[in-house]
Amino acid sequence: MANVDKAFGLRPYKGLSVGSSIGQLSKYSIDPSGYGTSIFQGDLCIFAGGYINRSAAGSANVVGVFSHVYYVATDGTPTFKNYYPASTTALGGGAIEVYVYDDPNQLFLIQADGASAVTCIGRNADTDGIGGSTTTGVSTRELDSSTINTTQALQLKIVGVVQDDVNGDLGSDNANLIVQINEHAYRGPVAGT
Repeated sequence: MANVDKAFGLRPYKGLSVGSSIGQLSKYSIDPSGYGTSIFQGDLCIFAGGYINRSAAGSANVVGVFSHVYYVATDGTPTFKNYYPASTTALGGGAIEVYVYDDPNQLFLIQADGASAVTCIGRNADTDGIGGSTTTGVSTRELDSSTINTTQALQLKIVGVVQDDVNGDLGSDNANLIVQINEHAYRGPVAGT
């Protein structure tokens, strides 16, 4: 049965240690003057000047995966969203809090944009499909199948494939893979930075 082509960014799966659960969220900030790029639930995040920004397709030193944002809107409404709308400013220039899965041992699910095989397990890859839906707030980021390689300087390490009836077929495009952030900022200096 063919896999369903429906990207969702990176979704927390479980901790790397046996019996561990999904990692906790840590609070960070987005530039209160209005960062000009939307960040969607499931996007990779990096630091930029001490603030969280959305990671590009090949960015190293990834802090983690974006979950949601909180701020007080300019009309005074407390606002929780599962995506950060580009150029948002908070009431009176107040804080824009973002919550990120930042444990370097956290495992995630991500859909591959093309073919994968059992031989991909243990290899690395970058991401592509950077964007998302302002309706659902969910990222369209996928694992870039064309980059799967033994090269260390790639964003994600493939550690498995989801064993389910929906997207567990490695013989078809768009399999849901289990990954760990390979170029994690909290794992020490990453090559290329």
